[in-house]
Amino acid sequence: MNKKQAIDELQTIKDLIRWGFSQLNQSDVYYGHGTDNALDEVFSLVLHALQLPHDFPQSYMDSRLTTDERTKIVAWIERRIKERIPTAYLTHEAWFADLPFYVDERVLIPRSPLAELIEVEFSPWVEADQVHHILDLCTGSACIAIACAYAFADAQVDAVDISADALEVAKLNIKQHGVHEQVEAIESDLFQQLDGRRYDVIVSNPPYVSMDEMNDLPAEYGHEPRLGLEAGNEGLDIVHQILRDAAAHLTEHGILICEVGNSQAALVQAYPNVPFLWLEFARGGEGVFLLTAEQLSHLSQ
Repeated sequence: MNKKQAIDELQTIKDLIRWGFSQLNQSDVYYGHGTDNALDEVFSLVLHALQLPHDFPQSYMDSRLTTDERTKIVAWIERRIKERIPTAYLTHEAWFADLPFYVDERVLIPRSPLAELIEVEFSPWVEADQVHHILDLCTGSACIAIACAYAFADAQVDAVDISADALEVAKLNIKQHGVHEQVEAIESDLFQQLDGRRYDVIVSNPPYVSMDEMNDLPAEYGHEPRLGLEAGNEGLDIVHQILRDAAAHLTEHGILICEVGNSQAALVQAYPNVPFLWLEFARGGEGVFLLTAEQLSHLSQ
């Protein structure tokens, strides 16, 4: 069935979902930007195109669609397959910590397990009512910063990124969520523009992909900003700097939480005497460590 036939013959939501599911299953698309299977992927595409919530009544499945609606959905599915564009870049929406965020190719698509930590207010490592200042380092879309603002309603959050383009997206999301009085977007190469600022929590999902891993990534990752992924031969160029400078920006009882993904083994090898606490996640995910201000102070000496 070609594109024109699909638009002409597929009439209902159910038709489009069934057809899209088959098309994705027959393709070599990669799932890893918010979904992990063809059915969830096509549901997301179809429902977003129709501006329907994910919990829409099942009785709607047999609703007939307009030609414009069918055309849009078929075109999106075709682009997802032929151009290997992640769904979130087609819909311009991604979810993190049960919150929606605008995304485009200026920022990475949110998918970090850090959401799980934010939802429990970084318990048991901090007391929520003692957290007054939070830093989201390498903020991208500001999804982590904004989720922190929801979780810690009385805290001020700095959303920092080196990319001016990324910060434009961050500012859109800050405005969309109405947290502009709580979240400040700051252009800075890590800590360079943060002199004198100290935080109770520094949380970071920095670039951590090694050169070898970059060369092996599926085509979908080619649509994401390379600046947000690549971090030198071992994937640790940015993390080295964070470990060196974080202590100077933490309060006495502050903590650093940082995601390094598949570069975990290289990090442990590079710092054999550092007592990294590797966190576990109920919903999956790994490569996230925690260090206290005291532990980092010894590291920087």
